[in-house]
Amino acid sequence: MKAVLTVVVVALLTAVSPASRADPPELFSYRGPCDASAAVALDAEHFVVGNDEDAVLRVYRRGEAMAVGRGLDLARFLDVSAGDEVDIEAVARVGRRLYWISSHGRNSSGRKEESRRRFFATEIVDAADGRPPYLRTVGTPYTGLLRALEKAPELRPYRLRDAARRAAEAAGGFNIEGLAATPDGSLLIGLRNPLPQRRALLVPLLNPAAVVAGEQAAELAPAIELDLAERGIRSIERVGSSYLIVAGPPADSGSFMLFRWSGAASDAPQALIDVDLQDLRPEALFAVPGSRLVQLLSDDGGVRSAGGRECKKLPRQQQGFRSLTLPLLPLEGR
Repeated sequence: MKAVLTVVVVALLTAVSPASRADPPELFSYRGPCDASAAVALDAEHFVVGNDEDAVLRVYRRGEAMAVGRGLDLARFLDVSAGDEVDIEAVARVGRRLYWISSHGRNSSGRKEESRRRFFATEIVDAADGRPPYLRTVGTPYTGLLRALEKAPELRPYRLRDAARRAAEAAGGFNIEGLAATPDGSLLIGLRNPLPQRRALLVPLLNPAAVVAGEQAAELAPAIELDLAERGIRSIERVGSSYLIVAGPPADSGSFMLFRWSGAASDAPQALIDVDLQDLRPEALFAVPGSRLVQLLSDDGGVRSAGGRECKKLPRQQQGFRSLTLPLLPLEGR
């Protein structure tokens, strides 16, 4: 199992010359689930991780390998059994509230699994005596998002109903992997798959608070199409006044890239070509509060150890995920 990769990259949000590139990477490792697929900062020191294998949220302190504090087992709240795969793929923070979303896609064999169709919320609770913050559930899990996406008049040209009948990673399949907050408190749902006209889709969810409160069905707006070099959205985060997007292949093989996007539908995303992602498969991205740092976590379920075994097939105490920490420079005029 490879250790975590922490790399210093100069000027993520601005162009850099080859002479100004970073020092060699330093190695580090977090222990826990291999498939780190969703993460968000709780404060300047702590972040919480969701994964696509179980229904447990784990809290980490930056720079410490093991999870700390109180995790949160969501199985009862989400009404799933211990063996069900919830496939948590993304999280977005609005104030003290965290919105989480699962893939809503079929498994690799094309079988429909209701446990993968969840949109829900937690909130951050500050602990006493300097202990790490923890989470508690809020409202009611929503299971009608896929139906809303399939039926929305604004989304009919994308034939999402047909896509949702295919395996998540199949050509033209359906798979959610990104979620980001907007300045007005709505959310952007990022699709890994499908890629209509080779463009990634962002679908605005306008009423997330009312949805998890059980007051309203999902209200959706027309999708935003983004040119991400024929890649889908694997993670998206608002950083300052713009968004950072991790773009990756809709299938399981292929390379990843980072993009910056202004948030305006008419603006094209800008590829950050000077950021070397090594062989990471980043599926979680969050800004570190009070700093100019962004941290990416890699979904390492398929990474093989020196003995040739995939991470997720190793003994639990040997499992973990890699991380990439990127210092940012502010955009000119921002």
